[in-house]
Amino acid sequence: MLGMQSATVPSHTVSELPRYWYAVHTLPSRERRAAEHLEYHGLENFTPHYRVVRRWKNRCTKTSDIPLFPGYLFARIAPAERIRVLEVPGVISIVGRGREPVALPEFEIESLRAGLHLRQAEPHPHLTVGQRARIRGGALAGMEGVVVRKSNSLRVVLTLDLIMQSVSVEVDGDELEPICGVPLQLIAFETKHSENRRLHNLTVS
Repeated sequence: MLGMQSATVPSHTVSELPRYWYAVHTLPSRERRAAEHLEYHGLENFTPHYRVVRRWKNRCTKTSDIPLFPGYLFARIAPAERIRVLEVPGVISIVGRGREPVALPEFEIESLRAGLHLRQAEPHPHLTVGQRARIRGGALAGMEGVVVRKSNSLRVVLTLDLIMQSVSVEVDGDELEPICGVPLQLIAFETKHSENRRLHNLTVS
């Protein structure tokens, strides 16, 4: 009886296969090391960061780059290269549905790569409801999200539903266009009104 042999894909064939962006789940605080391993093995990857300035009691400051999506990075690979990603130390899984990895929209990841560093970005709790708008100009043009107000600025919360992670970016009102016919003036007014009403309720209670 002949033994079964696992089929291997020649390296020159893998290089010709189409590649897609996948979310890679890592152990806590292992995003950077995992990205370095992927880079070493020639696998394209992307780990967005945001900058935090901490001030200590002795008045010294320290600037740190923190992963924008804790526990996740993104890798652009061919389906045949998934095992190479899973073999990287610190990698838990490739995000998908059930046992099948699901590719992320190319436009979303490429937009984040090209424009995220041009805007003030920070993590935001996962958000699925609210007034939606599209960034129509500048960095991240075409991305859609939920409009929120923080202090005296407007921010758009962008969500990657597959990993249930959100990030908010600061925008100007004239950079936004409404979705589903909701006027932007109404978006800004309702957001501000809701915040004022919340503060009023806190004062009353």
